[in-house]
Amino acid sequence: MFEFIRGRISQITPTFVVIDTGNIGYYINITLNTFSSIQSNGSSDDIKIYIHQVIREDAQLLFGFFEDSERQLFRQLITVSGIGPSTARMMLSSMNPDELTIAISNGDVDVLKTVKGIGLKTAQRIIVELKDKLGTSPAQKELFAPSHNTIRDEALSALVMLGFSKKAVETVLNKELKNRTFANVEDLIKVSLKQL
Repeated sequence: MFEFIRGRISQITPTFVVIDTGNIGYYINITLNTFSSIQSNGSSDDIKIYIHQVIREDAQLLFGFFEDSERQLFRQLITVSGIGPSTARMMLSSMNPDELTIAISNGDVDVLKTVKGIGLKTAQRIIVELKDKLGTSPAQKELFAPSHNTIRDEALSALVMLGFSKKAVETVLNKELKNRTFANVEDLIKVSLKQL
């Protein structure tokens, strides 16, 4: 139904963005890749987010992507039996679209299994169903995000919103932050996702 929403960013976190357009605030679920792209874009007054709408009996959800190519990969993922929108978003938050495409194209089950909720059979199913549908040479992009003083708090909030228990998240975050310094919240979340 929706192709994209263009407007001003009213609020943004690593898991969602609120876009104000026409005096309506649209709550849009996003991936870490999209969060990073929005942050590096720099402008909060005019942003365009590609939309995938999910309509269920109990909810109408919007999933947003900075690039249409990421949305297309998301749509490919949710065609696989057992992969819903939340799992697809988790996959695109655990690795960027290029890394995910390469893992699927190369049949790398072990890389796919690092995503929470993806076991051996699901990883194999994703590869079987999508290997021939995805391009073999994705464009490589470097995404940069500004550093924040509240990296731990943003990571905690994002991971809890993705469905992890607060206690487990705090334990992992404390361990990771004790061992090394992170330049941005995306890196911290990606590392933490592998531990949860």
